[in-house]
Amino acid sequence: MTTSEIEKRIAQFETMVRPGADPDNDMAWFSLAGAYGQAGRHADAANAYLKCVELNPRMSKAYQLAGAALMASGDKPRAIEVLTRGYGVAAKRGDRMPMAAMGDLLEQFGAPVPRVEAGPAPAATPAPSGSFVDRKTGRPGTKMASPPFRGPVGEWIRDHISRETFEEWIRQGTKVINEMRLDLSRDDHAEVYDQHMHDYLGIDDDLYRSLIGKR
Repeated sequence: MTTSEIEKRIAQFETMVRPGADPDNDMAWFSLAGAYGQAGRHADAANAYLKCVELNPRMSKAYQLAGAALMASGDKPRAIEVLTRGYGVAAKRGDRMPMAAMGDLLEQFGAPVPRVEAGPAPAATPAPSGSFVDRKTGRPGTKMASPPFRGPVGEWIRDHISRETFEEWIRQGTKVINEMRLDLSRDDHAEVYDQHMHDYLGIDDDLYRSLIGKR
């Protein structure tokens, strides 16, 4: 993405969250934070991610990205505080991938990883040997019979994400479309939707580039 395209995205999301528009839209703040990060504006990115979790305290991925942005901006003490808090949120929600990522970041920063109690496990019978385990949640699930859409990303989702988790994303994705007023026939809007899907399912930039063959 070019510098001018990034600046255009920043302007788009800043307009969306300004007072009098839709300042309580957590999804818009999340996207604005991502655009700030692409522009190298790490302090602004961190503040936007923190606004997102203020509006939606359950969004553990935003804690993870806020902590990373704070560290990139040089604010190590605040980064550790945010990551420690976010680790607890992720643990209680069973958000395994953000939890692991925040634990890794805390260790990299020389900070202790908190000892937390996991959220209550859902009532279920023991999974049979060889059953499909969802990469995002670490829990048994139903393997999709076919990719949810064509292409290498869809194939990766079929191979690593359970049908139950993807159905949860569909509900979350509908919220993204409605709250951000996305028109998926527009390339820039489809890109925003895809980024939210990648974040939700744990497809980071390195994995995405490897899937589509970009270096």
